[in-house]
Amino acid sequence: MAGRRTEPLEGHSRGEDGRFKRVGARVLLVDRSGVEPRLLMMRGHDPHEPTRSFWFTPGGGREGGETARAAAVRELAEETGFVLEEHELMGPVWVRTAVFDFASMPYSQTEDIFVASLADAERRDRADAAWTPQEQEALDELAWMSRGELVADGREVFPATLLDDWSVFLEWDGATVHMGEVDE
Repeated sequence: MAGRRTEPLEGHSRGEDGRFKRVGARVLLVDRSGVEPRLLMMRGHDPHEPTRSFWFTPGGGREGGETARAAAVRELAEETGFVLEEHELMGPVWVRTAVFDFASMPYSQTEDIFVASLADAERRDRADAAWTPQEQEALDELAWMSRGELVADGREVFPATLLDDWSVFLEWDGATVHMGEVDE
C-alpha cells in the first residue's frame, strides 16, 4: 500500500493484547447561544478507508506527565483554536476506553471526557502547524452540530453516546460516568 502510514499514532505503546495503548482527553465544547445547544465536532476519515467518514470530539493523547485537564485544553487549542483554562472544564463527565482500528492498526485509548462552554473560550487562529501529520491526513472539517444534526447526518459519531440524550452532560450532576470499554 504505497503512501500509507505504517507507524502508530503518536503517544502509543503496544500492549500485551497487540493493541496500541494510549491515555487521552477530549472536550465537549458546547455553544448554548442558539435555540438548541450545539457541540463543536470534527469530521475525519480513516486514511486506509477514505470512504469511511465519522464525527468525533476534539481531543487526543496525553503527553509525558500531563494531566487529563492539561491535555484537554492543549488538544482543544491545537485542533480548533479555542483556548480554555483548565478550571473552565467540568468533569470528567465520562471516562471510557475506546477500542478501535485506525489506518489498519488496532488501538485502545482510555480517555477522560470534559465539558466546557463556548462562552468561556477565547478564539485564536489555529495554525496548520498545530495539526500533527496524522491529523492533517485524516481531518476534513470542524462544524457546530446539534444532536438532531448528528443523528440526521448518518455518519458514525464518537463517542456514540452523543447520539443519545445530551442532558447527561448539559445538566451534569457532578458524577463521572464510567462507560467501561467501548468497541468502536
